[in-house]
Amino acid sequence: MSQEQRRMAVLSAIIEDYVQTSEPVGSKALLDRHQLNVSAATVRNDMAALEDEGLIAAPHTSAGRIPTDAGYRLFVDRLAAVRPMSKGERAAITSYLEGADDLDTVLDRTVRLLSTLTRQVAVVQYPSLTRSTVRHVELVPMSRTRLMVVVIMGSGRVEQRIIPINVDYTTAVGAEALASARARINAATHDRRLAEALTSLATLHEDDRETEDALTAGVLAALDAALAEERATKVTLAGTANLARSSGDFPMTLEPVLDALEQHVVLLRLLSAEAHDASTGVSVRIGAENPVSSLQSTSFITSGYGAGDEHVGAVGVLGPTRMDYPATMAQVRAVAAYLSRIVDA
Repeated sequence: MSQEQRRMAVLSAIIEDYVQTSEPVGSKALLDRHQLNVSAATVRNDMAALEDEGLIAAPHTSAGRIPTDAGYRLFVDRLAAVRPMSKGERAAITSYLEGADDLDTVLDRTVRLLSTLTRQVAVVQYPSLTRSTVRHVELVPMSRTRLMVVVIMGSGRVEQRIIPINVDYTTAVGAEALASARARINAATHDRRLAEALTSLATLHEDDRETEDALTAGVLAALDAALAEERATKVTLAGTANLARSSGDFPMTLEPVLDALEQHVVLLRLLSAEAHDASTGVSVRIGAENPVSSLQSTSFITSGYGAGDEHVGAVGVLGPTRMDYPATMAQVRAVAAYLSRIVDA
C-alpha cells in the first residue's frame, strides 16, 4: 500500500467513525476500530499530514480530529463506485412506490420513503413540462355547453380545464364529431414536446375548418396554462424534523436552514444547479459548494429522473455534512431510477 493509499484509508476511517459517533476521532480509536496494520506513530504522522492538507481539523482543544468539507469531497471523489443496495432495500422501494395511481401520490411517497431511508430531508422536483411530451388529449362532454379538456403528459402530469362550447356533443352526431376532433388534435400533439405541441395545435387551429374553434382554443388554453404553471414548478419535501436529530452539526442554529427549505425557488435552484456525475449517476455538493449561503453547513445529494438520458426532474437529500455518503448516494440513485421507470411507463 502506498503512502497516499494509506492516508486515504486513514481519512476514510476517520470519516466512518465521525459519521457514526459525531465525536472527534483520535489515533488510538482508529487503531482499535480499524485494521490499518500500521504503528500508532504512522497513524499520527498520517493524521498530521491530512491536517496540513486541510482534509481534517481539530475542533477547539480536542485531541481528536474531524473531517473538513475538503476531506469529505476527496472521500466522495475517490469512491470507486456507489455501493449497490441490498435486495431487501430494493424490494422495499418497489413495494412502497408501486400502486400509486397519480403523480402527486408517487412524489409524496418518494420523499417519505427517501427521508425514512436516509434519515435526512428528502426533496423531489415535479416533472418539468417543457421537457415532457404530450401523451394524450382527452375531450369529455360535461353538459351541452361545457367540455373538459384533459392533457396527459408523458411524465404522468395531468392538466385539465373546463371550456365553453357551441356544439352539443352529448348527442350521437355530436359524439361522432367529437371523436373526429379528438383524433385530429391527438395527431397534432402526440409525442411532441410541449412547445412543439403548441405550435402544431396553433396550425391546426388556423387550418382545420372541421374542428370547432372552441376545442382547439380550449386545448391551447390548457397547454398555455400548463406552461404558465411551469414557471412556478413545484417541489415537495419530507423529513424536515430529521434535522433536529443532528442539531449539534449546525454551528449556530437551524433557523437559516429551515428558512431556506421553505423557499421552493431555492430548492429548485439546488436541484437543477449541477450536472450529475456520469460515473455514479448522482451529484454531491458539500458545505460551501452549495450556492445558497444559508445551506453551506449542509450537503445536498441529487439525481435526475426521466426517460433514458432525458431528465424531467430531480430528487435529492439534504442533511449535515456529517453524512453517510456511500449509503445516501446509493439510496438517492435507486429511488431516482425507480421514479424514472414510473414516469416513463
